[in-house]
Parts: sequence; structure tokens; C-alpha cells
Amino acid sequence: MQIVVQHDGSVRCLYDETLDLHGLGQLAITRGSHVEPTPAGQWTADLSPVDGPVLGTFSTRSEALDAEVAWLLDNWLVTAE
Repeated sequence: MQIVVQHDGSVRCLYDETLDLHGLGQLAITRGSHVEPTPAGQWTADLSPVDGPVLGTFSTRSEALDAEVAWLLDNWLVTAE
């Protein structure tokens, strides 16, 4: 898990259950994307909650989830202020 401490002392990360984040203080967890099936049975990763693109289509949900995480790490985690 990558954790970024911003200039104002707030912390950003892609949430998972690797660490118990409650020790860092009050949590504000928000959705970064929506991984959803298409009517054709494919998958997309809609990153509009973080002003990102819609990725896909992908054959499997796990491919969409992997693309979601890669995009968030490359474009949102470190670069956002």
C-alpha cells in the first residue's frame, strides 16, 4: 500500500485492508471509480469520481479492476493536491 502525506498533513491512499488506517485519525473514504458490467457482458472502469476517464472495455472484471488501480496510482494518488 502506498500512502501519501500531503502538505496540509492529510493522507491519501488507495484503500485496501493491508493496514488499519484508523490509527491515522478520522477517516474520509470516498469512491475513486465504478467498475461495472456493460450490457454486452464486458467491463468498464469509470473514474469520473476523480475526474478521470472511462477505461475499457475489458473481458473480465479483474482486468477492469487492475486497470482502475493502475490508473489511480499513475494519475491520482501522487499528483493530486
